[in-house]
Amino acid sequence: MEQSDSPRLIDKTLGNIRRAWKDLTGAARVKFTGTVRADLPEDDWEVLKRQINACLEGRGGQVSARARAADLGRTYLSLNADGRRRFLALLAHDYAVNKETLATAVATWTDLMQSPKAELSEFDALYRAALAALRDALSPPRVRLLAQFNTLPEGVKFLVDMRAELIMLARKDSALKGLDDDLKSLLASWFDIGFLDLRCITWDAPASLLEKLARYEAVHVVKSWSDIKNRLAPDRRCYAFFHPQMPDEPIIYVWVALVKGMAANVQALLDVNAPTGDPDEADSAIFYSISNAQAGLAGVSFGSFLIKRVVDALESDFKNLKTFATLSPIPGFCAWLEQRINEEGMDLLLPSERRELLAAVDDEGDVLKAFQDARIWYREPSIENSVRESLMRLCAHYLMEAKQGQYARDRVAHFHLSNGARMERINWRGDVSQKGLSQSAGMMINYLYKSGDIERNHEAYTGDGKIRASGSFKALLKS
Repeated sequence: MEQSDSPRLIDKTLGNIRRAWKDLTGAARVKFTGTVRADLPEDDWEVLKRQINACLEGRGGQVSARARAADLGRTYLSLNADGRRRFLALLAHDYAVNKETLATAVATWTDLMQSPKAELSEFDALYRAALAALRDALSPPRVRLLAQFNTLPEGVKFLVDMRAELIMLARKDSALKGLDDDLKSLLASWFDIGFLDLRCITWDAPASLLEKLARYEAVHVVKSWSDIKNRLAPDRRCYAFFHPQMPDEPIIYVWVALVKGMAANVQALLDVNAPTGDPDEADSAIFYSISNAQAGLAGVSFGSFLIKRVVDALESDFKNLKTFATLSPIPGFCAWLEQRINEEGMDLLLPSERRELLAAVDDEGDVLKAFQDARIWYREPSIENSVRESLMRLCAHYLMEAKQGQYARDRVAHFHLSNGARMERINWRGDVSQKGLSQSAGMMINYLYKSGDIERNHEAYTGDGKIRASGSFKALLKS
């Protein structure tokens, strides 16, 4: 799903961490190693390396180790964007796997494996020693360094936000990719699903948490406090995963509407003036937005577990719920459609579709423009009627047949299909916001999660790329 973050947000959260570490080193007897300038010029690298090496040497007890890690963390937080980039580049280059040490460990291992085992009475001991040396050689010092932040207050959040910056930098500098891989692997081990807590967030939650829900929302922008309150009304739910070491920071969260029937329009769900329904009379739970709140955890998957856990919680609380489905965006459709129009022109349309569109548009030169640009037909009923059937047909084709490898090209489709959903229904005018019209010609899709089919759908898609869809959905392809 989509993620929300920005340099401004990163700076704000890093500031919160800086305050959490303010007095951490006060009682520790640690000789700090100097200060560096904000842009970390090359002249300051030796000062920084002394700090890093002191952390890796690990002299003294746990209090001293925590103090040194906090000192290094404060150095990082004192840097500007250029300084942080240089800090990360130093870790990537100077604290990676030592190639010579690794080569020696590999040679020792190879020699041992090629030795006659019968002549080595101490083979087991040598085997364990060689394996340990190989394991140590493959573990770069920077991983041991970063792991030390796990013991600090807000230390895990510090690394999550560090990786948010690292991801952006690694896109432009491939030398940082190895460091990103190491940090991602470290965070993935700490954010195992077994460590996460599922919470139902209500209007009574702290205002700071509600503000974060609004700030991190990546699908449907939160416009006001009334908007948040409406999304937390008695017929609405919000569930989020939290990590014990980030108790005030949602990891990923989902908004749910408890309604009668399968919802077809997101503006209706978000209408602050709509009457509140009775959740005990609802027969459907509609997941209408899922947001990853921590950009630094990109690539660490939680969404499938979140949906399954939320379904279990809702089934336990509301015995009358029979349908669990999404009302999801189709973010890649219009970009794909533009590409197809550029390649095929009018041949993209069926003969009957071309005739109908030509009859509705006065200037033949504007036919494709009217078809492609939802802003034109959205306010022209005659043109809308002429493009509706063809756009829904092409949207179904995009969702089911446009592939990236063997999987769905649309990233939201790939997410839900991987989790075991099936494509149920395309909704015309499902999202008529500017974003919805520009991304998907105003259409949205329901993905259905049916308990008895989830595992079978998941295996079919992840194994062979087979997409499950309802009969009415498949019929759009033949319309």
